Amino acid sequence: MVFYELEWLRPGHRIEMARAGGRTAVFTAESVERVAKEKFPTRRVYGPLDHAGLRLVTCGGPFDESRHAYRDNVSVYAAQTAVIP
Repeated sequence: MVFYELEWLRPGHRIEMARAGGRTAVFTAESVERVAKEKFPTRRVYGPLDHAGLRLVTCGGPFDESRHAYRDNVSVYAAQTAVIP
């Protein structure tokens, strides 16, 4: 349930990730998208970046009872903006 509310993030939201060694990487959400699974943006999610970035992906949208699965994916795109000692 870690990503249950992922689609409620908005551009500008701060995401903190604890790193080995005790430091914390800080990312700022740039965009949040909900896309049908059939149109998953593979290159946008997994493609190379020219900066330190974070991509978070989870299921979302309407639940399809017949398939027992959500119809969409929610993706958050964020850029690293700081490292806290």
